[in-house]
Amino acid sequence: MKYFFSTFGALALLFSVAAVEAADLKIGFIDAERINRESAPAERASKQLEKEFAPRAQELQRREGQIKTLQTQLEKEAMTMSESDRRAKEQELARLSVEFQRMQREYREDLNLRRNQELAALFERANRVIKQIAEAEKFDLILQEAVYRNPRIDITDKVLKALTESK
Repeated sequence: MKYFFSTFGALALLFSVAAVEAADLKIGFIDAERINRESAPAERASKQLEKEFAPRAQELQRREGQIKTLQTQLEKEAMTMSESDRRAKEQELARLSVEFQRMQREYREDLNLRRNQELAALFERANRVIKQIAEAEKFDLILQEAVYRNPRIDITDKVLKALTESK
């Protein structure tokens, strides 16, 4: 029994010390998705990517229109065409379709690669800002993902503001 009370007392003392230590802990949270969506650098990067890939997107639209036109023409005139003309048009349509799919795949791959590069640069910059805020405001821990967070520890707005100010 004496052992039980001494163990219980030691545990109670340990938990009270841990509670006092936890009270001094300053925790913050940032919403990475909001930074990706709402930050000024993310918006600039998005506009830059649109501008950079617009010519290729327009070319893809042009090619798609060309394929649809050829397909419609083939459907309308298939009965009146000679067998060799119909076969030549079908081969041309197949070639254009394969080329279009290749171009579309390359476009998506290149766009994803560039988007990932821009995201990496954005989060590198955001991490520097977060570290500056953490040091200035004496945070012990800043989290990016959590199942639950209290809005009072969310510092995303501060990070967004600092990213906007540090062009």
